[in-house]
Amino acid sequence: MEFDTIRREWQSNGFAILPGYIPSEDLAPALGQLETMFPSPEGFHDGTDPRRDRYIGDEFDGIDAFPFTSVELSLLAVNDRLVRLARELLVDEDLRIYSAEAWAKFAGAADYDQALHRDYLNHTLLVPTNAPDYQQLEMFVYLVDVPEGLGPPHMLSKEHTKDFPAKPNWYPPVDASGRVSGFVSPTGSPHLYQAEVSGAGPAGTVIAFQPGTFHRGTGMTTPRGARYTMHLGYRPASVEWGTRYAWADRSHAPAWYSFVSQATPQQLALFGFPPPGHAYWTAETVAGVAQRYPHLDMTPWKLAGAGGRA
Repeated sequence: MEFDTIRREWQSNGFAILPGYIPSEDLAPALGQLETMFPSPEGFHDGTDPRRDRYIGDEFDGIDAFPFTSVELSLLAVNDRLVRLARELLVDEDLRIYSAEAWAKFAGAADYDQALHRDYLNHTLLVPTNAPDYQQLEMFVYLVDVPEGLGPPHMLSKEHTKDFPAKPNWYPPVDASGRVSGFVSPTGSPHLYQAEVSGAGPAGTVIAFQPGTFHRGTGMTTPRGARYTMHLGYRPASVEWGTRYAWADRSHAPAWYSFVSQATPQQLALFGFPPPGHAYWTAETVAGVAQRYPHLDMTPWKLAGAGGRA
């Protein structure tokens, strides 16, 4: 698909499914380090991995947040193809990555079947907007094949929800029982589930969607199944209300130092590093950052100097 076609689909439906968008050679380094983060399917289901108990009971217990133990997986979150896709969909060159998570799910560990919902409640301080200059982009990235039995997300086109208000945010398939908040619809909406589109796809598939797009996780039915994905959030630098994590709060973790030492200036700029030539960079700050990150090659910042002077 051409980027213009992807953009039109993303804008009209609120999502675009791109099967195999990340090539296998780009996935391979991260897959080689995956077991440093998560149990293998055999390790979990045979009970031989001591980490397995962490994943039992709560669907969200399988989430690891950036920076990842695997440097290669951290680098994959800012892979050139993903950044290009983000720039094309958001129609902006100056972007920030505001969220990055890796997620392992194992059949039988938890109930992964969700109600249709939007993500805006923890992706923006405000509410979704249709204004093109203020969009945010979420991505599901499949590290392995995710057929229907391994719980792919199901997406719902905005054509079915374009007139929905900010509340409620969750629409169960059947009438809710017991006490519910204003964010959960008390009335079931089975017709919405009939209009879902499955996101099943091979390794490298990317589902690009908006925080205002209804979607849901689905149950895992494949015996001894395991699913490994990433969930990323990108926004224009100017959309300051679109936020989830404060990177400075994580910037003294060993995994952060490992990531920074291997990232490019362009990748670091996605986290808020001033680019080479920015007025922040002086002889003093270059020397200080070199002390903080002794394995980061400071040459690009030294050569550019302050204010863009070479």
